[in-house]
Amino acid sequence: MSRLNAGAFEFVPGRGFIQPQQPPQPLRAPIERPPQTEAPPPPPTISLNIGGSRPAAARPAPPVASPAAAPPSASVTPAPSHPASHSSSPAPQVSKKIFSTEKSKTDTSAIAREVQAVADREVLNDLFGDIKEHLNIVFIGHVDAGKSTLGGNLLFITGVVDKRTMEKYEHEAKEAGRETWYLSWALDSTPQERSKGKTVEVGRAYFETDRRRYTILDAPGHKTYVPSMISGAAQADVAVLVISARKGEFETGFEKGGQTREHVMLVKTVGVSKVVVVINKMDDPTVNWDEARYNEIKEKLTPFIKSAGFNPKDVTFIPISAYTGLNLKDPIPKSTCTWWKGSSFLDHLDHMPMVDRKINAPLMMPISEKYKDMGTIAVGKIESGHIRKGDSLILMPNKVNVEVAAVYNEVEDEIPSAICGDNVRIRLRGVDDEDITPGFMLTSPKNPVHAVRQFEAQLAILEHKNIICAGYSAVMHVHTLSEEITLPALLHYFDKATGRKSKKPPQFAKKGQKVVALVETPLPICIERFVDYPQLGRFTLRDEGRTVAIGKVTRLIDDRADDLADGVSNVTISASVAA
Repeated sequence: MSRLNAGAFEFVPGRGFIQPQQPPQPLRAPIERPPQTEAPPPPPTISLNIGGSRPAAARPAPPVASPAAAPPSASVTPAPSHPASHSSSPAPQVSKKIFSTEKSKTDTSAIAREVQAVADREVLNDLFGDIKEHLNIVFIGHVDAGKSTLGGNLLFITGVVDKRTMEKYEHEAKEAGRETWYLSWALDSTPQERSKGKTVEVGRAYFETDRRRYTILDAPGHKTYVPSMISGAAQADVAVLVISARKGEFETGFEKGGQTREHVMLVKTVGVSKVVVVINKMDDPTVNWDEARYNEIKEKLTPFIKSAGFNPKDVTFIPISAYTGLNLKDPIPKSTCTWWKGSSFLDHLDHMPMVDRKINAPLMMPISEKYKDMGTIAVGKIESGHIRKGDSLILMPNKVNVEVAAVYNEVEDEIPSAICGDNVRIRLRGVDDEDITPGFMLTSPKNPVHAVRQFEAQLAILEHKNIICAGYSAVMHVHTLSEEITLPALLHYFDKATGRKSKKPPQFAKKGQKVVALVETPLPICIERFVDYPQLGRFTLRDEGRTVAIGKVTRLIDDRADDLADGVSNVTISASVAA
């Protein structure tokens, strides 16, 4: 037994365990290693250089002095060797360019983003040639902050409105006793807007710089016309918040009841992620380009804009004078303002990062307005995809097949095609203008937008004087649509401490709470889930002239079962008739 297993114990009944005796093994002599006379070769490294400049040529390693050339006082001592190690080279220093698992995650995502961006640029160049980038900017802010004046002066500076037309506006404004309003008349075109100095409908204008194309959406600032402001902001990529620096005017707009707060919250809700805060009227005698006043307004606005959900990196403050045009296109002269070192307003817009465009996604274009002019004309912003003359599309939610007869750009010129982000006018064939309502959508036949009557949404209650229970009704604003809705049921509420959803449905919801509710509309509406299309999945609820809640669509409840039942009944009837 012990011969089979040398380490086994011998057992005999009546005796104890006897450990087998092993012959002593001689000790091994220590291994002597020769002293190291040369530097070890550097370890192999893997470095990624994606989309950047070419890596610099590898520098040759400095020559290593031999032990013989060393000074007499220096002695070469070999590195201590460990018996368990098989290499006598010292541990190399870890290079920052060595490939790692953590770095691979960021590098692979960077590769994917760059490949997608290159593919999109190639598609753009192949389909549409070399075109300028397009941005939609909406002017928001309290009433009388100078939004229309800013837009009118931009049109004059960029050459869209010539000097003769501006002189005509100035003469007419002087006769009407509104001498300082003539710049705003370039955007405020109706007699009602010009006489009262208040923008009622969203004004549209278009201008170009050397780098980009811009569409101006001049939103009304009065609280009576907030629904019009929402429909304009829903078509924007960048929001320009106009603040009046005049003593008393900023405080009035920023206090509770002013439109500055509500406008900031609404543009975030409709999907705008970048804000340029222009502090206007810096040339006013009460301000006179005072840096202290600029810093005071900036310090008050920054915490509020951050609390509304904006990243501080996406918010920029620029002092301007819309009436005199200072710091709009050219920098402010040092004789006027010594402390401002930043760029001008147009220079900042030209160099700010471009928003993401879903060019290769299915076509989705919410219709903001329609009219009849030698056919049916639909106006709107292309949220995703691209459109060409001759395309066959579907008008949702009525599911009407239409054909694109012509595409017009912002200056009424016919163009062969348009891409995501463009504000266009489309002449449609196969539908009458009476059958189109703002809020309808033009979509691709292969991937049409969802049209539902019920959906689940996550709501954040902002302001309401009473509690909200099941059966509550309000007006919902989503993209360009305004629709009355009801809440048949409250499904869950979110615990403020843990952030988890409750298992039991709440009896009511009040200000400051977040709930999941079932939302129902009388007719089908075109929406998408927030995670799929953020622009088409976020909405606001308004009641009694105030914004009650903001929400996002989390689940769509399809009506296809009802449609299928109707179809089956029709099939049964037709079969009986045939029989």
